[in-house]
Amino acid sequence: MTDSIQSIDRGYGYDSLTEQRNKVLRNTYWLLALSLVPTVLGAWLGVATGITNSLGGGLGLIVFLGGAFGFMFAIEKTKNSAIGVPVLLGFTFFMGLMLSRMIAMVLGFRNGTDLIMTAFGGTAGVFFVMASLSSVIKRDLSGMGKWLFVGAIALMIGGIINIFVGSSAGMMAISVLAIAIFSAYMLYDLKQIVDGGETNYISATLALYLDIINVFQSLLALLGIFGGERD
Repeated sequence: MTDSIQSIDRGYGYDSLTEQRNKVLRNTYWLLALSLVPTVLGAWLGVATGITNSLGGGLGLIVFLGGAFGFMFAIEKTKNSAIGVPVLLGFTFFMGLMLSRMIAMVLGFRNGTDLIMTAFGGTAGVFFVMASLSSVIKRDLSGMGKWLFVGAIALMIGGIINIFVGSSAGMMAISVLAIAIFSAYMLYDLKQIVDGGETNYISATLALYLDIINVFQSLLALLGIFGGERD
């Protein structure tokens, strides 16, 4: 009798845990989709007004790092409160603004719109593949986290150096590495949700959003370098 009750408790506990994980994943996907709206609005505003045109070199780096880390700190502080979602959406609007300078440059090409849509489609394809893999891979991927973090830091340092060097070859190398690292990060972050390692959907959305925006930006940079057609 006791064994039967324990079996029921274990089964009930497993079902509850699975339901919780599915809820976090579902909410993350909804919020991730919603976060793209402020991103598009921010990018449109930046392109339409040219408000970020003067943010080149060191000034642009300071504004971007200050704004990004400030928002991320605020998101982590408010992720369990009612204002967590608005703060996250404010961050995605800011990221859209910061992205607008690159988008405006790409739109300067004759095939700029096609390049942007190709980058978007490629990013969606990467996300679909990683989401599919996260649901079928049974192995624990938590050990990847520290290596991916080291890779992301090295990538950020290389990117900062290249802002001042202005090397096209350096930009290409950084973009290729960024696509590889943040695609792997996408798989890692999704697997964390699936395995129950991440239980807050706002934090999960932030992590996946950063993966997606980095893959998109890097794809767009490569497409602009290799596929941009000037009039």
